[in-house]
Amino acid sequence: MRLEEFDYPLPRELIAQRPLEDRTASRLLVLGAGMEHRSFRDIKDYLAPGDLLVVNDTRVVPARLRGRKGTGGRVEALLVRKVDGLWEALVRGKNISPGTELSFGPFGAAVRGKAGGRFLLEFDEDPFPRLGDVGEVPTPPYIKERLLDGERYQTVYGSKPGSIAAPTAGLHFTPSLVGELEAMGVETAHVTLHIGPGTFTPVRCQTVEDHRMEPEYFEVPEETAEAIDGREGRLFAVGTTTLKALESACTSGRVVAASGWSELFIYPPYRFKAPVEGLLTNFHLPRSTLLMLVAAYAGLERVLGAYRAAVGLGYRFYSFGDAMLILRGKL
Repeated sequence: MRLEEFDYPLPRELIAQRPLEDRTASRLLVLGAGMEHRSFRDIKDYLAPGDLLVVNDTRVVPARLRGRKGTGGRVEALLVRKVDGLWEALVRGKNISPGTELSFGPFGAAVRGKAGGRFLLEFDEDPFPRLGDVGEVPTPPYIKERLLDGERYQTVYGSKPGSIAAPTAGLHFTPSLVGELEAMGVETAHVTLHIGPGTFTPVRCQTVEDHRMEPEYFEVPEETAEAIDGREGRLFAVGTTTLKALESACTSGRVVAASGWSELFIYPPYRFKAPVEGLLTNFHLPRSTLLMLVAAYAGLERVLGAYRAAVGLGYRFYSFGDAMLILRGKL
């Protein structure tokens, strides 16, 4: 497929710059046999006792560090992953090169090299245990306002630190809403997929099939596989990363316990193996791998039609924006 097939026009003012005070106050576009426009808190109307919601329990690491070079110039680093004692990092600053000395509050670091567009940093002590004290929760570059409360870029059920971005479909849930769903008889299970830069790396190949995804760590625990196998109702994936984790652990139409690094790239006309009957997702960037996954799940023209409707009605887009519930069995 051609990259331009996944493009759509979006007015800049529809890119949400801050989260709503009430997580459940977001709008919800329901795409099933037709199209409905509701409030997110109305999601209860589309779920039934015995249905199973699978969520991604990853938690965003406060991996953005602000500091200075040895010469005094400002520098900013986003830690991505630790490999062989060195941290891969996206670094912003002038004249950064191997040998540059950096300081991030209590941490000192030196640039030891560069690989794949990222710098390799050697710290004088492992920063990971203290990131909660000195780091900031990173937000995507299209969010221009500084986030004052880092918890608003975390899901209320996130428990396993490891991501540099939030699984944003889950940002709409509150403990109260989760409790109401449980009282209805809707069950919940967890997977983990730590979101890395690969999810957001722009697709630069004009032929979509030529793009390669960067590996991301995932885990589907045994209890989740058993819950999926033994459920009485429908299976819903909360977020594209949850769906990717389930697909990465699916064998012969059955989700099994699994863990490892997934390079799965889902785009039309991908044939899904996991029996997911509903997908909850936010609205994604044009030409992005996330939009391609949603298009594979629901059909490209149908998804772009929903996006056009959302734009026309002033929906809020991207991480802090509104949500879409796709009921695949009714397409």
